[in-house]
Amino acid sequence: MNKKIRTDAVDHLFNAILCLQNKEECYSFFEDLCTVNELLSLSQRFEVASMLRDHKTYLEIAEKTGASTATISRVNRSLNYGDDGYELVFERMQEE
Repeated sequence: MNKKIRTDAVDHLFNAILCLQNKEECYSFFEDLCTVNELLSLSQRFEVASMLRDHKTYLEIAEKTGASTATISRVNRSLNYGDDGYELVFERMQEE
């Protein structure tokens, strides 16, 4: 994990997120925490990651999500060289 993001403030935020118990609580918290554009950007990146994992092309992803090729490339780099956070979540979502 990137040591630059390991701060007390980030720990506090993550502890708050871990307290959420369902999707409605997530909506309430994230609507208060983020702007609409921030939340849509986060969800777009997650959708891009899912589509990359499903071996979709950059063109298909850009058309479906509206993401720029720069964003798609950044997400792809995280999938390939990141801290495996996306993979952890995708695996857990399959278990549900």
